Amino acid sequence: MIFNNHRNLEGLHAPFSPSQPSWLRYDDQKAVDVYSNKKAAEMGTRLHSWAKETIDLGIKQPRSKKTLYAYVNDAIGFKMDTEVVLFYSERFFGTADSISFRNGMLRIHDLKTGRTAVHMEQLEIYAALFCLEYKVKPAEIEMELRIYQNDEILYFNPEPEDISQIMNQIVHLDKLLGKIDYEEV
Repeated sequence: MIFNNHRNLEGLHAPFSPSQPSWLRYDDQKAVDVYSNKKAAEMGTRLHSWAKETIDLGIKQPRSKKTLYAYVNDAIGFKMDTEVVLFYSERFFGTADSISFRNGMLRIHDLKTGRTAVHMEQLEIYAALFCLEYKVKPAEIEMELRIYQNDEILYFNPEPEDISQIMNQIVHLDKLLGKIDYEEV
């Protein structure tokens, strides 16, 4: 048999794929909700790509309280780098939407395009990963973390002790999981 060619779909996953068959038990509303959430996530990915390109090119947007414009303009104004991977190990790393470290001030900004409640913990983890990777002591720097969502900006200045505690947890868990990996070999 000669199978139909679907090269354009290779490596992709359908919103309702055989590998995640829980959708067989969805009622109509649940199917619509799941599909809508997946479409919103796709749009979020596109908006992040647009914001990165716009920031990297330094294209200021009209002054506005709109989430996307405020995020882009602030990142340009603070001369931030975009989509920066912060790495501690293969088990602990993440990508900061925008980040800068200048004159003892760490800034991390996160663009949220969804409607669900967000937590500053994610940005605290980025700060901890930054400190671990670049061997910076949290008590010796200033930090400002921002979340941009729903036409609001949430500002947060974490306590150095809180970032140190997250760093310690990352180091501890990485050692623990490293032992498991080593024992399996």
